[in-house]
Amino acid sequence: MLEMRPSCENCNKALAYDSEEAMICTFECTFCRDCVDTILLSVCPNCGGGFEKRPIRPEHLLEKYPVSTEIIHKPVDVEAHLKRIEIK
Repeated sequence: MLEMRPSCENCNKALAYDSEEAMICTFECTFCRDCVDTILLSVCPNCGGGFEKRPIRPEHLLEKYPVSTEIIHKPVDVEAHLKRIEIK
């Protein structure tokens, strides 16, 4: 089951369980669509994988399967990230 993390790891923007802007990689690193598109260039800075839109957890399942409240905020070193993915 997905953790459904509550915010973007880079900019800390809130990403509710029903956010259309939440993007995840295969390790559930969670970023907003804006950071994925404009800063990360669709490459996860943690694992190097790609991103997909995070599914929305149906509201009727939230009590039985609550979303995570743990905020993971570790802004990306953009220069180092771009070097890793060989963008100059």
